[in-house]
Amino acid sequence: MQLKQIILISTLAEYQTKFWLAVAKDLRHRGQECAFLSFDDRSSEALSSEGFRVYSLPVNTDSIDVSDAAIDEATAKYGISDLNSWFTHERVTFAIRDERVLRRKLLAALQLGDQACADLLTSGKRVVMVQEVGGFLSVIGSYFAARKHGVDNWFIEPAFFRGRMFFLRNSFAAPEISKTLPDAVTPAVSEYLANARRTGNIVIPLKDRHHYSTALSKVVNWRNFRRLVDKLSDKYLRGKRQEFGYIGRHVAVHLRMLRNSYHLRKRYLRLDSLGPFIYYPLHVPADMALTLRSPQYLDQLALIDYLLRVLPHTHKLAIKEHPAMIGAIDARRLGELLNRYDNLYLLPPSTNNYEVLRAADAVVSVNSKSGAEAMLLGKLVLVLGDAFYADAPFVKYVSCVTDLPVLLSTMLSDHKIPGSMDVERYFEGVWRHSYPGELFVAMPDNVRIFTDSLLTATIGR
Repeated sequence: MQLKQIILISTLAEYQTKFWLAVAKDLRHRGQECAFLSFDDRSSEALSSEGFRVYSLPVNTDSIDVSDAAIDEATAKYGISDLNSWFTHERVTFAIRDERVLRRKLLAALQLGDQACADLLTSGKRVVMVQEVGGFLSVIGSYFAARKHGVDNWFIEPAFFRGRMFFLRNSFAAPEISKTLPDAVTPAVSEYLANARRTGNIVIPLKDRHHYSTALSKVVNWRNFRRLVDKLSDKYLRGKRQEFGYIGRHVAVHLRMLRNSYHLRKRYLRLDSLGPFIYYPLHVPADMALTLRSPQYLDQLALIDYLLRVLPHTHKLAIKEHPAMIGAIDARRLGELLNRYDNLYLLPPSTNNYEVLRAADAVVSVNSKSGAEAMLLGKLVLVLGDAFYADAPFVKYVSCVTDLPVLLSTMLSDHKIPGSMDVERYFEGVWRHSYPGELFVAMPDNVRIFTDSLLTATIGR
Protein backbone atom coordinates (compact mmCIF):
# COMPACT_ATOMS: atom_id res chain seq x y z
CA MET A 1 0.00 0.00 0.00
CA GLN A 2 1.39 3.40 -1.01
CA LEU A 3 1.94 5.82 1.85
CA LYS A 4 0.42 9.28 1.44
CA GLN A 5 3.58 11.32 1.82
CA ILE A 6 6.16 13.23 -0.19
CA ILE A 7 9.89 13.24 0.60
CA LEU A 8 11.39 16.63 -0.25
CA ILE A 9 15.17 16.37 -0.70
CA SER A 10 17.55 19.33 -0.72
CA THR A 11 20.63 19.13 -2.97
CA LEU A 12 23.42 21.67 -3.27
CA ALA A 13 25.80 20.27 -5.88
CA GLU A 14 26.04 17.83 -8.75
CA TYR A 15 28.04 15.24 -6.78
CA GLN A 16 25.23 15.17 -4.20
CA THR A 17 22.56 14.98 -6.88
CA LYS A 18 24.04 11.86 -8.47
CA PHE A 19 23.49 10.11 -5.15
CA TRP A 20 20.10 11.63 -4.38
CA LEU A 21 18.87 10.75 -7.85
CA ALA A 22 19.71 7.09 -7.27
CA VAL A 23 17.92 7.23 -3.90
CA ALA A 24 14.87 8.94 -5.42
CA LYS A 25 14.62 6.30 -8.15
CA ASP A 26 14.74 3.59 -5.52
CA LEU A 27 12.06 5.39 -3.49
CA ARG A 28 9.90 5.78 -6.58
CA HIS A 29 10.27 2.06 -7.29
CA ARG A 30 8.96 1.44 -3.76
CA GLY A 31 5.92 3.63 -4.35
CA GLN A 32 7.29 6.70 -2.53
CA GLU A 33 6.91 10.16 -4.03
CA CYS A 34 9.94 12.49 -4.11
CA ALA A 35 10.50 16.13 -4.95
CA PHE A 36 13.64 18.26 -4.83
CA LEU A 37 14.92 21.61 -3.67
CA SER A 38 17.87 22.28 -5.99
CA PHE A 39 20.46 25.03 -5.54
CA ASP A 40 22.55 23.97 -8.53
CA ASP A 41 21.54 24.37 -12.18
CA ARG A 42 23.09 21.17 -13.48
CA SER A 43 21.32 19.28 -10.72
CA SER A 44 17.98 20.85 -11.62
CA GLU A 45 18.37 19.78 -15.24
CA ALA A 46 19.35 16.21 -14.36
CA LEU A 47 16.48 15.77 -11.90
CA SER A 48 13.87 17.27 -14.22
CA SER A 49 15.00 14.99 -17.06
CA GLU A 50 14.20 12.00 -14.84
CA GLY A 51 10.66 13.21 -14.25
CA PHE A 52 11.02 14.51 -10.69
CA ARG A 53 9.40 17.68 -9.45
CA VAL A 54 12.15 20.24 -8.89
CA TYR A 55 11.99 23.58 -7.11
CA SER A 56 14.98 25.70 -8.08
CA LEU A 57 16.00 29.32 -7.54
CA PRO A 58 14.76 31.94 -9.99
CA VAL A 59 17.16 33.07 -12.71
CA ASN A 60 17.79 36.38 -10.98
CA THR A 61 17.79 36.75 -7.20
CA ASP A 62 19.35 40.23 -7.27
CA SER A 63 15.89 41.80 -7.10
CA ILE A 64 15.22 40.35 -3.63
CA ASP A 65 14.72 43.14 -1.11
CA VAL A 66 17.47 42.87 1.55
CA SER A 67 16.60 46.00 3.52
CA ASP A 68 16.38 45.96 7.31
CA ALA A 69 12.59 46.03 7.06
CA ALA A 70 12.55 43.02 4.73
CA ILE A 71 14.93 41.01 6.89
CA ASP A 72 12.98 41.91 10.06
CA GLU A 73 9.77 40.75 8.43
CA ALA A 74 11.36 37.47 7.29
CA THR A 75 13.00 36.64 10.61
CA ALA A 76 9.71 37.25 12.43
CA LYS A 77 7.76 35.21 9.87
CA TYR A 78 10.12 32.21 10.06
CA GLY A 79 11.08 32.44 13.73
CA ILE A 80 14.77 33.19 13.14
CA SER A 81 16.78 34.84 15.89
CA ASP A 82 20.52 35.63 16.20
CA LEU A 83 20.81 36.30 12.48
CA ASN A 84 24.56 36.92 12.52
CA SER A 85 25.20 33.49 14.03
CA TRP A 86 23.48 31.85 11.04
CA PHE A 87 25.73 33.85 8.71
CA THR A 88 28.93 32.58 10.36
CA HIS A 89 29.48 29.47 8.28
CA GLU A 90 29.38 31.23 4.92
CA ARG A 91 31.39 34.19 6.20
CA VAL A 92 34.17 31.78 7.18
CA THR A 93 33.88 29.27 4.33
CA PHE A 94 33.40 31.67 1.43
CA ALA A 95 34.92 34.82 2.97
CA ILE A 96 31.73 36.77 2.27
CA ARG A 97 32.11 40.16 3.90
CA ASP A 98 29.04 41.86 2.39
CA GLU A 99 26.04 41.16 4.61
CA ARG A 100 23.69 42.02 1.74
CA VAL A 101 24.93 38.94 -0.12
CA LEU A 102 24.26 36.78 2.94
CA ARG A 103 20.81 38.27 3.44
CA ARG A 104 19.94 37.65 -0.20
CA LYS A 105 21.07 34.02 -0.05
CA LEU A 106 19.07 33.36 3.11
CA LEU A 107 15.92 35.07 1.82
CA ALA A 108 16.15 33.22 -1.51
CA ALA A 109 16.39 29.88 0.29
CA LEU A 110 13.50 30.78 2.61
CA GLN A 111 11.30 31.74 -0.31
CA LEU A 112 12.16 28.63 -2.29
CA GLY A 113 11.61 26.29 0.67
CA ASP A 114 8.36 28.06 1.51
CA GLN A 115 7.11 27.72 -2.06
CA ALA A 116 7.97 24.01 -2.18
CA CYS A 117 6.39 23.15 1.18
CA ALA A 118 3.22 25.17 0.52
CA ASP A 119 2.83 23.65 -2.93
CA LEU A 120 3.40 20.04 -1.86
CA LEU A 121 1.10 20.32 1.16
CA THR A 122 -1.82 21.21 -1.12
CA SER A 123 -1.79 17.56 -2.21
CA GLY A 124 -3.11 16.62 1.22
CA LYS A 125 -0.12 14.33 1.74
CA ARG A 126 2.36 14.42 4.58
CA VAL A 127 5.62 16.12 3.59
CA VAL A 128 9.06 15.50 5.12
CA MET A 129 12.26 17.33 4.23
CA VAL A 130 15.64 15.54 4.08
CA GLN A 131 19.03 17.28 4.02
CA GLU A 132 22.67 16.69 4.82
CA VAL A 133 23.37 18.66 8.00
CA GLY A 134 25.36 21.78 7.25
CA GLY A 135 25.82 25.46 7.86
CA PHE A 136 25.14 26.81 4.37
CA LEU A 137 22.33 29.33 4.06
CA SER A 138 20.53 27.14 1.52
CA VAL A 139 20.28 24.44 4.20
CA ILE A 140 19.36 26.90 6.95
CA GLY A 141 16.70 28.65 4.87
CA SER A 142 15.16 25.34 3.77
CA TYR A 143 15.04 24.19 7.40
CA PHE A 144 13.24 27.30 8.68
CA ALA A 145 10.81 27.23 5.77
CA ALA A 146 9.94 23.61 6.57
CA ARG A 147 9.38 24.36 10.25
CA LYS A 148 7.10 27.30 9.39
CA HIS A 149 4.80 24.85 7.61
CA GLY A 150 5.04 22.17 10.30
CA VAL A 151 7.10 19.96 7.98
CA ASP A 152 9.60 17.73 9.77
CA ASN A 153 13.19 18.35 8.69
CA TRP A 154 15.53 15.38 8.93
CA PHE A 155 19.25 16.16 8.94
CA ILE A 156 21.70 13.37 8.16
CA GLU A 157 25.35 13.17 9.21
CA PRO A 158 27.97 10.40 9.56
CA ALA A 159 27.90 8.61 12.90
CA PHE A 160 30.85 7.39 14.98
CA PHE A 161 30.69 3.94 13.43
CA ARG A 162 31.91 3.30 9.91
CA GLY A 163 29.04 2.96 7.45
CA ARG A 164 26.39 4.36 9.80
CA MET A 165 24.52 7.69 10.02
CA PHE A 166 22.66 9.84 12.51
CA PHE A 167 19.22 11.16 11.56
CA LEU A 168 18.44 14.39 13.43
CA ARG A 169 14.85 15.59 13.58
CA ASN A 170 14.25 19.35 13.51
CA SER A 171 17.56 20.28 15.13
CA PHE A 172 21.09 21.29 14.16
CA ALA A 173 22.38 20.04 17.53
CA ALA A 174 24.37 16.86 17.99
CA PRO A 175 22.33 13.81 19.07
CA GLU A 176 21.94 12.99 22.76
CA ILE A 177 22.87 9.42 23.58
CA SER A 178 22.97 8.83 27.34
CA LYS A 179 19.28 9.28 28.14
CA THR A 180 18.52 5.65 27.26
CA LEU A 181 21.61 3.46 27.58
CA PRO A 182 20.99 -0.25 26.98
CA ASP A 183 21.79 -2.93 29.54
CA ALA A 184 23.33 -5.36 27.04
CA VAL A 185 25.95 -5.03 24.31
CA THR A 186 25.44 -6.83 21.02
CA PRO A 187 28.29 -8.95 19.62
CA ALA A 188 28.51 -6.74 16.52
CA VAL A 189 29.24 -3.63 18.59
CA SER A 190 31.63 -5.42 20.92
CA GLU A 191 33.57 -6.79 17.96
CA TYR A 192 33.65 -3.39 16.21
CA LEU A 193 35.05 -1.69 19.33
CA ALA A 194 37.65 -4.40 19.89
CA ASN A 195 38.78 -4.09 16.29
CA ALA A 196 39.02 -0.29 16.57
CA ARG A 197 41.21 -0.59 19.68
CA ARG A 198 43.38 -3.24 18.02
CA THR A 199 43.90 -1.65 14.60
CA GLY A 200 43.69 2.05 15.43
CA ASN A 201 41.86 2.73 12.17
CA ILE A 202 40.01 6.04 12.17
CA VAL A 203 36.52 6.29 10.72
CA ILE A 204 36.48 8.12 7.38
CA PRO A 205 33.15 8.38 5.54
CA LEU A 206 33.58 7.25 1.94
CA LYS A 207 32.34 10.63 0.70
CA ASP A 208 35.31 12.31 2.44
CA ARG A 209 38.11 9.88 1.54
CA HIS A 210 39.54 12.18 -1.13
CA HIS A 211 40.13 14.90 1.47
CA TYR A 212 42.60 12.74 3.40
CA SER A 213 45.74 13.60 1.48
CA THR A 214 48.58 16.10 1.61
CA ALA A 215 48.15 19.73 0.63
CA LEU A 216 50.48 19.18 -2.35
CA SER A 217 48.53 16.20 -3.68
CA LYS A 218 45.32 18.27 -3.59
CA VAL A 219 46.91 20.99 -5.72
CA VAL A 220 48.85 18.71 -8.09
CA ASN A 221 45.92 16.44 -8.85
CA TRP A 222 44.42 15.67 -12.26
CA ARG A 223 40.94 14.95 -10.82
CA ASN A 224 40.84 18.31 -9.02
CA PHE A 225 42.20 20.14 -12.08
CA ARG A 226 39.50 18.62 -14.28
CA ARG A 227 36.80 19.57 -11.78
CA LEU A 228 38.19 23.12 -11.67
CA VAL A 229 38.02 23.42 -15.46
CA ASP A 230 34.45 22.04 -15.47
CA LYS A 231 33.32 24.47 -12.78
CA LEU A 232 34.94 27.44 -14.52
CA SER A 233 33.32 26.47 -17.83
CA ASP A 234 29.90 26.02 -16.23
CA LYS A 235 30.04 29.31 -14.37
CA TYR A 236 31.63 31.65 -16.91
CA LEU A 237 30.86 30.09 -20.30
CA ARG A 238 27.48 28.44 -19.72
CA GLY A 239 26.17 30.73 -16.99
CA LYS A 240 25.27 27.84 -14.68
CA ARG A 241 24.50 28.72 -11.07
CA GLN A 242 26.50 26.77 -8.47
CA GLU A 243 25.92 26.82 -4.72
CA PHE A 244 29.66 26.22 -4.27
CA GLY A 245 30.64 28.64 -7.02
CA TYR A 246 33.28 30.61 -5.11
CA ILE A 247 36.00 29.17 -7.30
CA GLY A 248 38.67 31.82 -6.71
CA ARG A 249 38.25 31.46 -2.96
CA HIS A 250 38.54 27.67 -3.24
CA VAL A 251 41.77 27.86 -5.24
CA ALA A 252 43.27 30.47 -2.90
CA VAL A 253 42.48 28.33 0.16
CA HIS A 254 44.26 25.30 -1.29
CA LEU A 255 47.30 27.33 -2.30
CA ARG A 256 47.42 28.81 1.19
CA MET A 257 47.16 25.30 2.67
CA LEU A 258 50.13 24.25 0.55
CA ARG A 259 52.15 27.20 1.82
CA ASN A 260 51.13 26.60 5.44
CA SER A 261 51.99 22.90 5.29
CA TYR A 262 55.43 23.71 3.88
CA HIS A 263 56.21 26.07 6.76
CA LEU A 264 54.72 23.88 9.49
CA ARG A 265 56.47 20.65 8.55
CA LYS A 266 59.72 22.13 9.87
CA ARG A 267 58.11 22.40 13.32
CA TYR A 268 56.91 18.82 13.69
CA LEU A 269 58.09 16.75 16.65
CA ARG A 270 57.94 12.97 16.90
CA LEU A 271 55.45 11.45 19.31
CA ASP A 272 58.15 9.44 21.08
CA SER A 273 60.04 12.66 21.93
CA LEU A 274 57.23 13.95 24.16
CA GLY A 275 57.02 13.66 27.91
CA PRO A 276 53.67 13.74 29.77
CA PHE A 277 51.18 15.64 27.64
CA ILE A 278 47.54 16.60 27.11
CA TYR A 279 46.22 16.28 23.57
CA TYR A 280 44.08 18.77 21.68
CA PRO A 281 43.12 17.44 18.22
CA LEU A 282 42.65 20.31 15.78
CA HIS A 283 39.21 20.33 14.18
CA VAL A 284 38.44 21.11 10.54
CA PRO A 285 38.56 24.93 10.83
CA ALA A 286 35.32 25.84 9.02
CA ASP A 287 33.25 22.76 9.81
CA MET A 288 29.68 23.38 10.96
CA ALA A 289 30.56 21.48 14.14
CA LEU A 290 32.37 24.71 15.06
CA THR A 291 30.60 27.41 13.06
CA LEU A 292 27.08 26.42 14.20
CA ARG A 293 27.36 23.95 17.06
CA SER A 294 30.21 25.52 19.01
CA PRO A 295 30.90 28.99 17.57
CA GLN A 296 32.54 30.21 20.77
CA TYR A 297 35.50 27.95 19.93
CA LEU A 298 35.76 28.79 16.24
CA ASP A 299 39.15 30.44 16.83
CA GLN A 300 41.02 27.31 17.85
CA LEU A 301 44.39 29.03 18.12
CA ALA A 302 42.95 31.42 20.71
CA LEU A 303 41.70 28.39 22.66
CA ILE A 304 45.13 26.74 22.40
CA ASP A 305 46.78 29.94 23.63
CA TYR A 306 44.52 29.86 26.70
CA LEU A 307 45.18 26.17 27.32
CA LEU A 308 48.92 26.76 27.25
CA ARG A 309 48.55 29.39 29.97
CA VAL A 310 46.48 27.22 32.34
CA LEU A 311 47.92 23.72 31.86
CA PRO A 312 49.40 22.05 34.94
CA HIS A 313 53.16 22.59 34.92
CA THR A 314 53.64 18.81 34.85
CA HIS A 315 52.31 18.51 31.30
CA LYS A 316 52.81 19.84 27.79
CA LEU A 317 50.12 20.37 25.16
CA ALA A 318 50.31 18.33 21.95
CA ILE A 319 48.28 19.31 18.91
CA LYS A 320 47.88 17.70 15.50
CA GLU A 321 46.25 18.99 12.33
CA HIS A 322 43.15 17.25 11.07
CA PRO A 323 44.38 14.79 8.40
CA ALA A 324 41.66 15.94 5.98
CA MET A 325 42.78 19.59 6.13
CA ILE A 326 46.56 19.63 6.38
CA GLY A 327 47.75 23.23 6.14
CA ALA A 328 44.35 24.75 6.94
CA ILE A 329 45.66 26.28 10.16
CA ASP A 330 47.36 29.67 9.79
CA ALA A 331 51.08 28.84 9.89
CA ARG A 332 52.04 32.36 10.94
CA ARG A 333 49.78 32.44 13.99
CA LEU A 334 50.61 28.87 14.96
CA GLY A 335 54.32 29.65 14.52
CA GLU A 336 53.98 32.58 16.91
CA LEU A 337 52.48 30.24 19.52
CA LEU A 338 55.29 27.72 19.01
CA ASN A 339 57.85 30.51 19.44
CA ARG A 340 56.12 31.88 22.52
CA TYR A 341 55.51 28.63 24.42
CA ASP A 342 57.93 25.80 25.05
CA ASN A 343 55.09 23.65 26.37
CA LEU A 344 53.46 23.32 22.93
CA TYR A 345 54.24 20.39 20.63
CA LEU A 346 53.10 20.06 17.03
CA LEU A 347 52.83 16.46 15.85
CA PRO A 348 53.03 15.36 12.20
CA PRO A 349 49.49 15.03 10.82
CA SER A 350 50.35 11.55 9.54
CA THR A 351 50.75 10.29 13.12
CA ASN A 352 48.08 7.69 13.87
CA ASN A 353 45.44 9.29 16.07
CA TYR A 354 45.03 6.20 18.26
CA GLU A 355 48.79 6.21 18.97
CA VAL A 356 48.54 9.81 20.16
CA LEU A 357 45.47 9.06 22.28
CA ARG A 358 47.16 6.06 23.93
CA ALA A 359 50.18 8.18 24.84
CA ALA A 360 48.20 11.17 26.13
CA ASP A 361 47.24 11.58 29.78
CA ALA A 362 44.09 13.50 28.88
CA VAL A 363 42.26 14.84 25.85
CA VAL A 364 40.60 18.24 25.47
CA SER A 365 38.15 18.42 22.59
CA VAL A 366 35.47 20.79 21.37
CA ASN A 367 33.46 18.13 19.58
CA SER A 368 35.97 16.06 17.58
CA LYS A 369 35.42 12.32 17.16
CA SER A 370 38.84 12.01 18.79
CA GLY A 371 37.08 12.60 22.09
CA ALA A 372 34.92 9.53 21.52
CA GLU A 373 37.96 7.50 20.44
CA ALA A 374 39.71 8.58 23.65
CA MET A 375 36.71 7.37 25.68
CA LEU A 376 37.04 4.04 23.93
CA LEU A 377 40.62 3.80 25.20
CA GLY A 378 39.66 4.74 28.77
CA LYS A 379 41.28 8.18 28.65
CA LEU A 380 40.35 11.36 30.47
CA VAL A 381 38.20 13.49 28.21
CA LEU A 382 37.15 17.10 28.70
CA VAL A 383 34.64 18.23 26.10
CA LEU A 384 33.85 21.90 25.59
CA GLY A 385 31.29 21.97 22.80
CA ASP A 386 28.17 20.34 21.41
CA ALA A 387 29.38 16.77 20.78
CA PHE A 388 27.33 13.58 20.62
CA TYR A 389 29.38 12.24 23.53
CA ALA A 390 29.12 15.40 25.68
CA ASP A 391 26.57 13.68 27.93
CA ALA A 392 28.55 10.46 28.34
CA PRO A 393 28.76 9.51 32.02
CA PHE A 394 32.56 9.25 32.04
CA VAL A 395 33.58 12.44 30.26
CA LYS A 396 33.66 15.87 31.83
CA TYR A 397 31.64 18.52 30.06
CA VAL A 398 33.18 21.97 30.49
CA SER A 399 30.38 24.50 30.55
CA CYS A 400 32.76 27.45 30.97
CA VAL A 401 36.28 27.55 29.57
CA THR A 402 37.55 29.26 32.72
CA ASP A 403 36.80 26.04 34.61
CA LEU A 404 39.48 24.21 32.64
CA PRO A 405 42.45 24.82 35.00
CA VAL A 406 40.75 23.27 38.02
CA LEU A 407 39.15 20.45 36.05
CA LEU A 408 42.42 19.48 34.39
CA SER A 409 44.35 19.44 37.65
CA THR A 410 41.61 17.50 39.45
CA MET A 411 41.21 14.90 36.72
CA LEU A 412 44.94 14.32 36.29
CA SER A 413 45.41 13.78 40.02
CA ASP A 414 42.30 11.63 40.49
CA HIS A 415 41.89 9.59 37.32
CA LYS A 416 38.99 7.18 37.57
CA ILE A 417 38.99 4.82 34.60
CA PRO A 418 35.49 3.75 33.56
CA GLY A 419 34.80 0.05 33.41
CA SER A 420 35.05 -1.49 29.95
CA MET A 421 31.44 -2.69 30.12
CA ASP A 422 30.21 0.84 30.90
CA VAL A 423 32.12 2.13 27.89
CA GLU A 424 30.71 -0.59 25.64
CA ARG A 425 27.18 0.05 26.87
CA TYR A 426 27.57 3.70 25.93
CA PHE A 427 28.75 2.87 22.42
CA GLU A 428 25.94 0.36 22.09
CA GLY A 429 23.68 3.36 22.69
CA VAL A 430 25.48 5.26 19.92
CA TRP A 431 24.98 2.29 17.60
CA ARG A 432 21.26 2.14 18.34
CA HIS A 433 20.89 5.87 17.66
CA SER A 434 22.43 5.41 14.22
CA TYR A 435 21.37 3.73 11.00
CA PRO A 436 23.28 1.79 8.31
CA GLY A 437 24.29 3.51 5.09
CA GLU A 438 26.46 6.37 3.86
CA LEU A 439 25.71 9.71 2.27
CA PHE A 440 26.76 10.41 -1.32
CA VAL A 441 27.92 6.89 -2.13
CA ALA A 442 25.87 5.95 -5.18
CA MET A 443 26.82 2.27 -5.32
CA PRO A 444 23.61 0.19 -5.65
CA ASP A 445 24.06 -1.77 -2.41
CA ASN A 446 24.58 1.40 -0.38
CA VAL A 447 21.64 3.15 -2.07
CA ARG A 448 19.35 0.28 -1.11
CA ILE A 449 20.62 0.24 2.50
CA PHE A 450 20.44 4.04 2.73
CA THR A 451 16.86 4.10 1.43
CA ASP A 452 15.83 1.43 3.94
CA SER A 453 17.30 3.56 6.75
CA LEU A 454 15.72 6.76 5.42
CA LEU A 455 12.27 5.21 5.46
CA THR A 456 12.80 3.62 8.87
CA ALA A 457 14.07 6.82 10.46
CA THR A 458 11.60 9.26 8.96
CA ILE A 459 8.36 7.24 8.85
CA GLY A 460 9.13 4.21 11.03
CA ARG A 461 8.90 1.77 8.18
